[in-house]
Amino acid sequence: MSSETPTVPLQEQSTDLAGGAPLPQKKMSKGVTERDRPLWLLAPGGLLITVIILIPLALAVYMSLIDLDQYTLRKWLATPFIGLENFVEAITKTDLLRSIWISVSFAVISTAVTVPLGVAAAVVTQNAFRGRSVVRAIFLVPYILPSFVVATVWRTMLQPDGIVNGILNNIGMDSTLWLNGPMSYWTLVFVEIWAAWPFIYLLALAGLQSVDHEVHEAAAIDGALWWRKLREVIFPYLKGPVSLAFLLGTLNHINNFTLPFVLFGAPAPADVNVLPILVYVTSFQSFRFGLSAAMAVVSLILIAIPLFIYLRAVKLDVSEDGGKK
Repeated sequence: MSSETPTVPLQEQSTDLAGGAPLPQKKMSKGVTERDRPLWLLAPGGLLITVIILIPLALAVYMSLIDLDQYTLRKWLATPFIGLENFVEAITKTDLLRSIWISVSFAVISTAVTVPLGVAAAVVTQNAFRGRSVVRAIFLVPYILPSFVVATVWRTMLQPDGIVNGILNNIGMDSTLWLNGPMSYWTLVFVEIWAAWPFIYLLALAGLQSVDHEVHEAAAIDGALWWRKLREVIFPYLKGPVSLAFLLGTLNHINNFTLPFVLFGAPAPADVNVLPILVYVTSFQSFRFGLSAAMAVVSLILIAIPLFIYLRAVKLDVSEDGGKK
């Protein structure tokens, strides 16, 4: 038996195909419509953001408002609500303000050194020369090494009987305690700079790739010297990448936990008791989980300030460019 399928008259088909009224679309009572499809495509990412970021953030804020410690942890949902007392105690009775100062100053100094160093390295390796690939590979060694490996190597080298003090003694200089005392702060700054500058180098090198070759030719024809060419041709192209590198580098320095933890241990010396180490010690050695959550919320606010400034500046730049067009 052969089943006959209904056919549409040729005249009606030609009318529809010739540009007449579009074929009516069936409205689906169930399922995803064309209008809602982009929202459904964003659903997996939104779910991950909710589970990984928003829910832990809400729990941290809630923990900062309750008296949660090792004694109330088993019944933490029934822990007494104490409001802002954890924040008051963190500011007045702990080393939070000192740790914030150490973290911010350490981050600013590290960024102020790594940004020019990374940009200079990118400019030097931009033009082709013999052995450029080898030099670029060597520059990336500190970046590809894990932070705990970097910290372990430097901790071994900076021991009182380590290789650094041995070299100083051989050249007639006095050895010192690099991992304790006043020099520990500058030790942390130096090791952080050594490990972080290749990241700035990569961003600056990526920005240099966007410089049009015709711009270089025009500058050469006009007889521009290297400094004027660098200031008026290359640096304008690096404004975006360097600004992003400055922000990401600063935030990474403030949030860096692995390097000071492995390099100095916990609790760390007073001069390098950065904010992540203080939060860790308060939470997992003193078992004051509510107090440490309050410190973590303060650190989040501290990190949000430069991020807000950067996003605001980017928004203003986009608005100005749109207005010019």
